[in-house]
Amino acid sequence: MDNLTFTNSILLMEGLKVTSQSSQPVFILLLLTYVFTMVSNIGLIFLISTEKNLHDPMHFLFCNLPLNDILGTTVIMPRLLQDILRDTSERYISYAECVIQAYFVHVFTAACHYVLMIMAFDRYVAICNPLRYTSIMTNKMVIKLSAFAWGLAIILVTIMIGLTLRLSHCRYKIENPFCDNASLFKLSCENVVINNVYGLVYTIVVLSLSAMCIFITYVKIATVCITSKNKALNSKAIKTCSTHLAVYLIMYVSGATFILLHRFPEYSDSRKLASIMFHVVPPGLNPLVYGLQTKEIRQKILKHWCRKK
Repeated sequence: MDNLTFTNSILLMEGLKVTSQSSQPVFILLLLTYVFTMVSNIGLIFLISTEKNLHDPMHFLFCNLPLNDILGTTVIMPRLLQDILRDTSERYISYAECVIQAYFVHVFTAACHYVLMIMAFDRYVAICNPLRYTSIMTNKMVIKLSAFAWGLAIILVTIMIGLTLRLSHCRYKIENPFCDNASLFKLSCENVVINNVYGLVYTIVVLSLSAMCIFITYVKIATVCITSKNKALNSKAIKTCSTHLAVYLIMYVSGATFILLHRFPEYSDSRKLASIMFHVVPPGLNPLVYGLQTKEIRQKILKHWCRKK
């Protein structure tokens, strides 16, 4: 196995630990979850793209969220479903495939935060500067904000994966349900201090930048609502911001749980399950929370449903 591994760069994926009796039920559950996530997110994108009433900056910015959810789910689920039905000794993956998976896993993670940041900015402008909203949130601004969210995620992840690719690998086992940066540089017997430092700084930047920006945005929105004493404005703020905040908290708690469990080796199985949940729970709940709680989208869905009925 060692000669085969080092010659052809074939790695062994640990995958999700399930018994032979529970492999099929787990496979069916994850498959149904994957199908639901894909259908709901693709359905939202299709609805927004085809309904002219939804062609506004808020909904165009929102499209970044289901696009990212599709990426985050697709990058791990098909491979994970295959591995569940395989014996643990047969879960092989090429090094190149592992690098590609790790790259998009981290792009998804970073983009989650940055997409919600630009959506928070849109809500800030709409509530705090409603008269200037159309002049600020132009199509050009929507493109700039979207490019910022995806561009920043891609640049940071490219540097991180690039630092890992410079390392040679002397091990062949990925001790994780899917490939990520930590799993890759742990294959090396070289000094990985730079990788650890950059990974720590990267995590702090992603988590703190999004949390700080969204916190400041909501403080400003709350200040405007309190000082204006406008019931219509306050009602609008509560409806739009509560939905955005719920989506952010679901993503943040899922990610923080996974990161926290990294510090406790005795809970390695729980950590692996939490890492999968981060790619399953937010993408599955976001269409329900954001799609159904947004009045315009909910009305269009009900309209299509009643028409079919």
